[in-house]
Formats: sequence, structure tokens, C-alpha cells
Amino acid sequence: MNGRFFSGLDRRVGWLLEAAAFTASLLVVGLMLFLVLARYVFGWSVVGLLELIMLFGMWLYMLGALIASRRNEHLVVDFVELQITDYRLKLLHKALISLITFAICLFFVLLAYRMLAWGLRRPQSTPGMGIPLWLPQASIMLAAVGCSCYSLRDLLGAVAGLCGANSGSRQLKEEH
Repeated sequence: MNGRFFSGLDRRVGWLLEAAAFTASLLVVGLMLFLVLARYVFGWSVVGLLELIMLFGMWLYMLGALIASRRNEHLVVDFVELQITDYRLKLLHKALISLITFAICLFFVLLAYRMLAWGLRRPQSTPGMGIPLWLPQASIMLAAVGCSCYSLRDLLGAVAGLCGANSGSRQLKEEH
């Protein structure tokens, strides 16, 4: 039941992330195209349009980071991992990396929370369109929380794999 629930939840969250990233991509590209046409074809100066593009760009970057984290497609340095041949040692290495990543992500959540809380306490906005600065900061908070959840998922998966590998090796020893 739990496995099916989490799998279904992951699919729905993944769909939502990808839909939001696609929408942000369309907005960034569409607004950039409009900006270029407005400036160089029609000679218009649209005040604040770059602010809007940067807002959606920020959301696009943070959603992209979340999607990469969800798919385990983020950048890694796997030199040590490739040198390990023992299966249990590989799982232990994965658990250690996941634990370190989770700790760093929690620190990232703390920093993002402090930044967002400061932005809400001392509200500031962009000069052209008056966009509140907490809007792009909220994307950083979402990425921090989401990446923390995915790193916890990876940590629990590595620990479960390690426990399974240990119980499997114990069964083999008991049979012989």
C-alpha cells in the first residue's frame, strides 16, 4: 500500500513539476520574444518586462533543479563510486552520500527560510513593475524543501537497500 501510494504521489508531483517548468519555459521564451520584437521592430520600451522574465526564469531554474533531483539526474562526481566493487560497500557509500546531501539540503532550507522570512518582514519590490521580491525567493524555498525531500528519499532507499543486503547475506551464511 505505502509503495503504491508514494509511487502515485511521485508521479503526480512529477507531472506538476514538469507542467510548471513547461509553463515557465513558455513564459520566459514568449516574453523574451515579445521584448525583442517590441524593442527592435516596433521601437517600444516596455518597462519592467525584464523583471517579469527574470521572475519566471528564477522559477524555471528552481523547478529544473527539483526535476533533476527527483530523477537523480543532478551533477555527481562518481569517481569513488565507480571504484567500489563490493555491493554492500556501494550501498554504504550511497547511504553516506545521501546523508551528507540531506544535511546540506537541510542547511539550504534554513538559509532559504531566513531569506524568505526577511523578505516578508521587510517587503521590497522591483522598480519597474513592483513585483514583490518574495515571489522569486519562494522558488528557492520550494527547491530547498523539495530537494530535501528527495535527498531523504534517497537516504531511506539506501538504508533500506543496505538492510536488505545485510539480511540477505545473513540468510546465506545461515544456510551454509
